Amino acid sequence: MKMNVGSVWMMKKRHSLLRLLKEARPYWKIILLCILCVILVNIADLYKPLVMKTVIDDFLIAEKPEHGLYSVPAMGVIYMLLIAVSSFLTVVQVNAMNYASQSIICNLRKTVFSHIQRMPLSILDKYSSGRLITRATNDIEALSEMFTDVFVDLFKDIFLLAGIVVIMMGMDIQLAAIGFTVIPLIILVTNYIKKKMKDNFVVIKSLTGQINGFFAENIAGMKLVQIFNMQKKKEAEFQVLNDKYYKASVTRLTLNSILRPVIEIFNNLAIALLVWYGMDRIMNQTLDIGILYAFTNYIKQFFAPINDLAEKYNTIQSAVVSADRIFELLDQEDSLEDYDSGIHVGRFNGTIEFKNVWFAYNEGEWVLKDVSFRIEKGQTAAFVGATGSGKTTIINLISRFYKVQKGEILIDGININDINLRDLRRNISVVLQDVFLFSGSIKENITLHSPISDEEVQRALELSCADTFINELPNKMDEPVTERGSTFSAGQRQLLAFARTIAHDPSIFVLDEATANIDTKTEKLIQKSIKNVSANRTTLIIAHRLSTIRDADIIFIIRKGRIVESGNHDTLMKQRGYYYQLNAV
Repeated sequence: MKMNVGSVWMMKKRHSLLRLLKEARPYWKIILLCILCVILVNIADLYKPLVMKTVIDDFLIAEKPEHGLYSVPAMGVIYMLLIAVSSFLTVVQVNAMNYASQSIICNLRKTVFSHIQRMPLSILDKYSSGRLITRATNDIEALSEMFTDVFVDLFKDIFLLAGIVVIMMGMDIQLAAIGFTVIPLIILVTNYIKKKMKDNFVVIKSLTGQINGFFAENIAGMKLVQIFNMQKKKEAEFQVLNDKYYKASVTRLTLNSILRPVIEIFNNLAIALLVWYGMDRIMNQTLDIGILYAFTNYIKQFFAPINDLAEKYNTIQSAVVSADRIFELLDQEDSLEDYDSGIHVGRFNGTIEFKNVWFAYNEGEWVLKDVSFRIEKGQTAAFVGATGSGKTTIINLISRFYKVQKGEILIDGININDINLRDLRRNISVVLQDVFLFSGSIKENITLHSPISDEEVQRALELSCADTFINELPNKMDEPVTERGSTFSAGQRQLLAFARTIAHDPSIFVLDEATANIDTKTEKLIQKSIKNVSANRTTLIIAHRLSTIRDADIIFIIRKGRIVESGNHDTLMKQRGYYYQLNAV
């Protein structure tokens, strides 16, 4: 039997809520204290109308004699004590729940961030930065609101409703039945609005991710936007997203605004019915005034949590959608990178071998086709080819950012899939064309918080020739670095990346398009430092400038995913093949 979409959604919703409750398990003692406080507060709230009933029926109407605690002053003191105890326990409950909820959210945010860091590039490629940012910020914040504003209060409201029903039924079952006649109407209205709100929240969360991604992309590419005068076009694209979000938000607010007034109408209708029916019985002397007073109070108390639940339904819906999105991300546990298993290797000798490697980012679209080559320990190898030929893919595969579909990659005769991932990447350092620098200092960007001494950092700066401009900075290696190193030139960022690599002393050294965006003077500095750092170390170079690879021990020419030529510069020039043509150009 097939389940409809609504049934599937409800099952998913329950599953997400149960998983959220599991996150609260370490704080069960605090939550238990909160629940105890809520129970005591509700008992106090439920007892207050009974105190007033006693005062009205026994002392004002029946004029019974007063003695000890059975007196109007004593009842007043008891009423005030109930208020004081209720207020104190509410403060305790709120603060305890805030501590527990924020601890839960703090742990969940840490879990999401740690999970994202362990996601392989093959999965990260499918997520936009905006979607991931939304998971770690907006969605987590939605859960924070649920734990803080709803979690214990939901129990409080349900317990209060149950208590009111029991007391009202015990006092007068007929009056209780009159008061509850509006409940079916409330259920019909809330169910109708609930269905409308469910899809609306999914749309809002999706649009939030798209807007975050749009901001992140445009801020990162602001120079390009300004160079090509794309501001109006980007504003128009943003306006489309913004209008969609605006309409979805207005729909949410409209639906949410309907609930409370409708429930308030039902509240007053129930009170009117009680007064109409109760006054008739009072005139017939079959009902005490105090009981009718208590019932009107209980009906107000009864609809107060219903109003709260109606308002909190907005928060609950948002939290459930956010939980689904977060757990969808966290459920990819099987595909996360494993840093613990595998063969532990202290330091590689540096022999690299590809054996009949086939690879595709998308199924069937082969980027590398039956690629085989061998680079001996200490050799400098270069890869040459047109854009999209597969050069950078080879580097990605050596670092195991992606796994090959066919064939195998060996380092020192060991399949890289069998090597401990942490050890593998510790032995491979890459200088990328688009250098990424973190906010902090120059020194922190070179050490990346590894135990590297100032002397080693200084040596790395000298070998990379980065000291030529760092020594001119006011704070030297402690000079602040802004986001992405925006205050440094492209060439300076390249030199800093080079120093970072030298400081970490890898077994295998990779230059991925490292000289494509720098001037001739800086290129000469890097050529000098390459000779220093590549001694006794396997070095791989990917460059468009053929002048940077003339001294390589072996050069591989890649065309359309296949190696078509290999040899050193002199050998390839004598062959008068594709490499010869590139040099001629």
